[in-house]
Order: sequence, then structure tokens, then C-alpha cells
Amino acid sequence: MFPIPLSAPSQKISKPRTAADRKARLAKILALLDEMFPNVTCALHHRNPWELLVATILSAQCTDKRVNEVTPGLFAKYPTPEDFAAVRPEVLAEDIRSTGFFNNKAKSVVGAANRVVTEFGGEVPRTIEELLTIPGAARKTANVVLGTAYGIASGVVVDTHVQRIARRLDLTREDEPVKIERDLMKILPREKWILFAHQLIHHGRSLCVARRPRCAECPLELLCYAKDKTV
Repeated sequence: MFPIPLSAPSQKISKPRTAADRKARLAKILALLDEMFPNVTCALHHRNPWELLVATILSAQCTDKRVNEVTPGLFAKYPTPEDFAAVRPEVLAEDIRSTGFFNNKAKSVVGAANRVVTEFGGEVPRTIEELLTIPGAARKTANVVLGTAYGIASGVVVDTHVQRIARRLDLTREDEPVKIERDLMKILPREKWILFAHQLIHHGRSLCVARRPRCAECPLELLCYAKDKTV
């Protein structure tokens, strides 16, 4: 449990007025996130970049917990990209049915496997440009794989948690993930891009939830002036 801020429920938080104020506030937010989530990483279980790519594709509109329940058996049945490339999508769809949207996901995974095998020699590429040519790998997926598997800061992962919390913290006023990512890349030090996204994802699961965020327990409360705060 995180320490409860010593602020009165009715306290009004002032917005920063200058660029210097905004920079100082961001530095405090980053420092608190480092205290709260110092060593967090992707929650999807994987042993190599290919398994992370598959798991991330399966995680669309599905919980990481469910994906982690499916992938051990899936990777035992299909150990390599070549194995995935050889299976028919309709067969793979039955293996991943519980993750939802299984027909589309199966087509993406088989397409990704074929691309990785035929164009990249069976190795998941290490550049954003190449990853974006792989079926099922939009910017979010590409950033997850590059950041977590390779430690390459190609951008900022923007999932629903990052989107919600970045807006609540007034780090962006955009609605579209690509525009939110662009805003975050402008204000965050590049060395923070990977960790910051993981921190917001964990924060979104533990405290800054979508409905009735647990603001009274949040160390960031004194820096937050979101309209939907619960204190």
C-alpha cells in the first residue's frame, strides 16, 4: 500500500502557469513514480522477442492475466516462428479463443510469423520501421517489443492506462494514442520513455483506475488537478 498524502479532501490544486512550473511539476511526478514503481516492466510473460510479440498481439482487448494463461500451452505447441507460420489461422484461432477476437488475432499472428520468417530470418527486427511492417504490430505493439525485449526507446507505449493517466495529469490534452505519444515524447527524457509507460500502466491498475480512482491513497494526489478526482 502506498502512503496516504496528508492533504485535506477539499484542497484545490493549482495548475502550473509557466513552462518552468510545468517542468518542475513533471520532475516531481517522475520522481514519485520512481519511488512507487522503481523496477516495473511488461506484465506479459515471455522468453524472447518473438513470444513477446505474439503475447502483445493477443493482449488487444484482453487482460494480461488471460494472455499469460494461454501462452504457456501455445508456445509449447508452437515453439518457433516457423511453427506459427505453418499453422492455418482457423486452427490457431481455436488455441487462442479465450483471448477474444480470436479470428483476427490468429490471422495477425500467422501473418507476423510469415513476415518474421521470410523477411527477417526468423528474428524479430530491432527498428520501429521494420516492426511496423509486421501484421498486427502497430506503434503500441512495436514500442512494447522494442522497449521490453531490446531496451530500445523507440517511443512511448500508449495503452488505455497511459492514455487515461497522461490526460488526468495534464501531460497531454489529445485523445488519439499517436498524438498522445508525440506529446509525451516531447516532454519526457528519452531515457524515461520505456519505464514511464510501464509505471503508468501499473499505476492505472493499482490506484488510478478508470472508475472512481483511489486518489486518497495516491502519492501523486498533491500534483493532480484532474476533474474526476475522488478527493
